[in-house]
Amino acid sequence: MKKQMNRRERMIAALELKEPDFIPTFELMFQLWQEFTGKEFVPLANVQGVERKKLLYQNAQLYVEIADKLDWSVLPIWEVDLELVEEIVKAYKAIAGNEFMLAGYADATASIPSGSNMMEYTYWLYEFPDEAKEKMRKNAVDNAEIGKKMIGLGAEIILMCSDYCFNNGPFLSPSMFREFVTPNLAYEIEQFRNAGAYTIKHTDGNIMPILDQLAECRPNALHSIDPMAGVDIAEVKRLVGDKVCLVGNVNCALMQTGTKEEIIDSAKYCIKHAAPGGGYVFSTSNVVFKGMPLENYLLMLGIRKKYGKYPIFVD
Repeated sequence: MKKQMNRRERMIAALELKEPDFIPTFELMFQLWQEFTGKEFVPLANVQGVERKKLLYQNAQLYVEIADKLDWSVLPIWEVDLELVEEIVKAYKAIAGNEFMLAGYADATASIPSGSNMMEYTYWLYEFPDEAKEKMRKNAVDNAEIGKKMIGLGAEIILMCSDYCFNNGPFLSPSMFREFVTPNLAYEIEQFRNAGAYTIKHTDGNIMPILDQLAECRPNALHSIDPMAGVDIAEVKRLVGDKVCLVGNVNCALMQTGTKEEIIDSAKYCIKHAAPGGGYVFSTSNVVFKGMPLENYLLMLGIRKKYGKYPIFVD
């Protein structure tokens, strides 16, 4: 019988490709605050001084309440301003002690450009590759310094959320991805790991053409293993499950509009194929967004409760 673990220990075990006693869970973002708690987060923009600290603490209390009730192992720090990060870490620690791992956001690797500048961006890469590489490297170096400051303030995980892929594949070809993105992704991850943090690399879309490159950059985990782009978590587990923890990939489209049976099947599939042997964190394939029926998310978590104990058995 496995030793009973707390939330932190479960998450650390999964990130280190080990089997915990129970599959850990968390979400990059949770937008059903009102539906779940009857409360709302209060925006901090244009609020200063004592009032800002009061509202920040109030928001932190709400997030801890949500994480506790949903049995998450991680509390995301939703701000990137370092002064606010420091205040949020202090608030989380005052409210929850060391019960949860804390995660900050930092990623300056080249993501899919916006529709307004996609043509100009593509032209830039082809016509001025040296200039592009120089700027991308500077962005990575600057971002790594910001991430390391977050780690110094208490972030134990860095969530890296630049998106690289559409549903039919990456924006850049695998050869261009290796030229323009992989070196900087590897650099940032190395910096964060050397500073003592775990890394979770998120990207939507079909990652299969660049999966080998993502894994060789050595993130501790990959999120979201996107089923809406045809990515099969069983195949990803087979290919890189010995190198990187997988986070996901209960289908968000089904969570939005699917039947209860489809949601149950998606959740069971993830657990059955990704959890055995460890190195797995249960979550949606993106975030818990506004409009997703709360009962569907709770149904999904119920599948984890039923089947998430190690050794894994899913009927």
